Amino acid sequence: QVQLVESGGGSVQTGGSLRLSCVVSGMIYSSYCMAWFRQAPGKEREGLAGIDSDGSTTYADSVDGRFTISQDNAANTLYLQMNRLKPEDTAMYYCAADGWGGRIDIATMTEEDFGYWGQGTQVTVSS
Repeated sequence: QVQLVESGGGSVQTGGSLRLSCVVSGMIYSSYCMAWFRQAPGKEREGLAGIDSDGSTTYADSVDGRFTISQDNAANTLYLQMNRLKPEDTAMYYCAADGWGGRIDIATMTEEDFGYWGQGTQVTVSS
């Protein structure tokens, strides 16, 4: 079965950087999308970035220019490089994956589009 395992979360000060990793196993789709979401306490889960099997990427306005999503197909790993972190970036971060048709677009990407999720990794940014 498909498994996603995140790592790389932690505590940093404002302006710092972190790189999240998500090792994906068992996914057999030739056309797929992988994404990063986050959920802060008391808030809904928010889509941050997506990347499809063609390498096309999409970002939420809240992270565009600060976060970069990438994938290493040889290592079956999805990454989220997070720079210039802010206290409002504090949340549990999740990677997600599923088969996909068409171009990925943050405007239409929702958590319901993804059937496979990691367990989450906590990111805390202090001021």
